[in-house]
Amino acid sequence: MNAVDLSGRVAVVTGGAQGIGLAVARRLLASGASVAIWDIDQAAMTSAIAELSPLGRVQTFLCDQSQIEAVDRAATETEDALGSVDLLVNNAGIAGPAATVVDYDPAAWRQIVDIDLNGVFYCCRRLVPGMIARNYGRIVNVASVAGKEGNPNAAAYSAAKAGVLALTKSLGKELASHDIAVNALTPSPARTRILEQLTEAQVTYMLGKVPRGRFVEVEEAAAMVAFMLSDENSFTTGATFDLSGGRATY
Repeated sequence: MNAVDLSGRVAVVTGGAQGIGLAVARRLLASGASVAIWDIDQAAMTSAIAELSPLGRVQTFLCDQSQIEAVDRAATETEDALGSVDLLVNNAGIAGPAATVVDYDPAAWRQIVDIDLNGVFYCCRRLVPGMIARNYGRIVNVASVAGKEGNPNAAAYSAAKAGVLALTKSLGKELASHDIAVNALTPSPARTRILEQLTEAQVTYMLGKVPRGRFVEVEEAAAMVAFMLSDENSFTTGATFDLSGGRATY
C-alpha cells in the first residue's frame, strides 16, 4: 500500500458504513486522518465502528443527506466532536429501480436525484465555507461511469451522476484560487450492496462493457481517493478520475 500522509486532517465520508465508503474510511484512518462517517443505516454504522475504532479516531453520525437540515446537523456535530473538516468524500448514493424513462416512477426519480445529486450539493454548501476560511480543502465526489455514458433503464441514476460531474466542474472552478481541490471519481461497478438494487440483466450489461472483465475492488477505489485527498493533489481540480477498467477513457 502506497503511503499517503493525512495526519491532522479531519475527513467526512458519506455512506461510509459500507461498500466503497467503508473502504475509503479504512484507508483514511490508516493514513492518519480522523474520520466522520455520515450514513443513514444505523446498524451498518455500529458494525463499521466496531471494525474501524482500533485503526484510529472515527465517529459515526446519522444523516439522511437528502434533507438539508440533516446535513447541517451532522456537520455541526462533526465539528464539535472532531474539529474543522478538511476533507469531504461525497460517496452516499442509491441506484433506484430499473425501468424505462416512460415507465419511471416520478417519486423514485425525485428520491434518486435528492440523494445522489442534491445531497452532494447540500454537503458541499455546508462544508466549503470553512475550507475557504482556512484556504485548504479536498473534495471527492463519487459519481459513476453511468454519468459519462448513461445506462439504459437507469435514467435517474445516470442523470444524477452526470449532474455530480457538472457540479464538480463548476465548484472546482469557483474554488480554484484557494488550495481546495474538487474532483470526481467515476468507478464501474464494485461488489457492494448497491448491486442488490439492480437486475441481473443490468449487472451483466455493465460488467460486459468493462475491458478489464471484472468488478473494481473497493480497495482500488479507496487508494485513488486517498491520493485525491492528499496534499500532493494540489493542482488538478474540476476533473474526473476514471476508474472504469477501460470502459470510458475520457
